[in-house]
Amino acid sequence: MNEVVGIVTARGGSKSIPRKNIRLLAGKPLTAWTIEAALQSRSLSRVIVSTEDEEIAEISKKWGAEVPFLRPVELAQDETLHLPVVQHAVSWLESREGHAPEVIVTLQPTSPLRRAEHIDQAFTLLQETGADSVVSVCLAEHSPYWMMRLEGDRVYPFLNGVSDEARRQDLPPLYRPNGAIYVTRYNVLMKKNRILGQDTRAIVMGAESSIDIDTWLDFKLAEVILKERENARR
Repeated sequence: MNEVVGIVTARGGSKSIPRKNIRLLAGKPLTAWTIEAALQSRSLSRVIVSTEDEEIAEISKKWGAEVPFLRPVELAQDETLHLPVVQHAVSWLESREGHAPEVIVTLQPTSPLRRAEHIDQAFTLLQETGADSVVSVCLAEHSPYWMMRLEGDRVYPFLNGVSDEARRQDLPPLYRPNGAIYVTRYNVLMKKNRILGQDTRAIVMGAESSIDIDTWLDFKLAEVILKERENARR
């Protein structure tokens, strides 16, 4: 297996929590939690942070990541998708270093409770199955079988054929991507223009490890869990 690169996508802007990616969470910048997990992973050859923000770049270097380039500002907007951001990083490496990674592991800094073992588990699954991509998921907190839609003030089931008295244990388990880990083979990313290919496998992460920092409530919850985790090690 050739080079496996972890790419941490950390832009400077954030509307919900200003300067979110460098705000201190349990004593460390938010992005540092992801950098540490990536550096502790046995699977990654190197860890690169893609950012347009010079302050994030300096903090990322301090915590041990490579920041070989600054991302173009046009790839750091609210509406920017992950695909072109990761493709830009891989294209930069390919053009400047003369070779491309075989596998790219995309890591968002907004998942600070993801651990190195989760990254290793995802990469191992890719190797063992021969899949073209792997995504981390968690159990959906709210089953769509219980969801409703409104027409005016009249209630209708979102999905037909399920009793509103069905017990949770009687419903099939459903999962959602938790945003923590995306593992993609080079050809899928660069040739097929996809983060997830046709043969995508999943690793299941627990609810605690799947917290995605989007709101202040997410931030506070993650801080409580991380502080408890740190105290347990002492």
